Amino acid sequence: MNIQELLGTKYPVIQGAMARIADAKLAAAVSNAGGLGIIAGGGLSKDELRTEIRKCKELTSNPFGVNIMLMASNKDELAHLLVEEQVPVVTTGAGNPEPFIQMWKEAGIKVIPVIASVKHAKKMEFLGVDAVVAEGTEAGGHIGSTTTMCLIPQIVDAVSIPVIAAGGIADGRGMRAVEVLGASGVQIGTRFLATEECKIAQAYKEEIIKANDTDTRVLGLSIASPIRNLKNTMTENYLELEHAGATKEELDQLTLGALKRAVEGDINLGSMMSGQIVGMIRDIKTVKEVIEDLMSQYEFVKREK
Repeated sequence: MNIQELLGTKYPVIQGAMARIADAKLAAAVSNAGGLGIIAGGGLSKDELRTEIRKCKELTSNPFGVNIMLMASNKDELAHLLVEEQVPVVTTGAGNPEPFIQMWKEAGIKVIPVIASVKHAKKMEFLGVDAVVAEGTEAGGHIGSTTTMCLIPQIVDAVSIPVIAAGGIADGRGMRAVEVLGASGVQIGTRFLATEECKIAQAYKEEIIKANDTDTRVLGLSIASPIRNLKNTMTENYLELEHAGATKEELDQLTLGALKRAVEGDINLGSMMSGQIVGMIRDIKTVKEVIEDLMSQYEFVKREK
């Protein structure tokens, strides 16, 4: 079974679950364009997530998914909500989904954890998940340490379930490249930031468009919680403190509420999460245009190469 058959989508494209950004409007636009839109459950209450799920159902008749951050204090009630609302797909991050897998599977929900190592991919296959998203360190937000180019073939060789590649993919060339490495599909986040349907402030979108290939920074390596952002005043202050040996508590003060600030347009002190592929993005398009461009280039490269 290929990814399209598994997910019920036209294309093997999943939209990344960007906390406080990936809402019903963005997810529905991706699903309507032939991909799988994902609502980010991170930072939402049960009632807030229920509202987003129902709104998404109003905006699209196509399959969509919800991402659950397993370090969230309300993960149990969010996990049960997906069953109540008959969500077709769940992706998970920041923890082990084992306590919920049987419940989700019995409800007919496809379970796709986001992982960053061969060890975790093998464990997820053993637990009976439907596929994994293997995310390289090029991605935006919380990241692992292995690059996509190295990670994908190793995981493909280690498991028999479909592997979806993420991290450093923004166009059809990247999509074709990971296919050659054995990936069955792609998950894309950063490219969808610069879309008309994305809720982030215009100032944040303009920073994405202006950025070049060296404009991201990884914070939190010293506290074993690496996260990739666009560089700004906040990232430089953070790195200065981190290099000086600041404690986790001191560093957390800089990032407290920073993602919300970025979403609302504070490009200096906000946490503008972004992948290394950001330097390829030069315009704001509709989600439909992004996916059409992606698939058109993918088909061209596939024919030519």
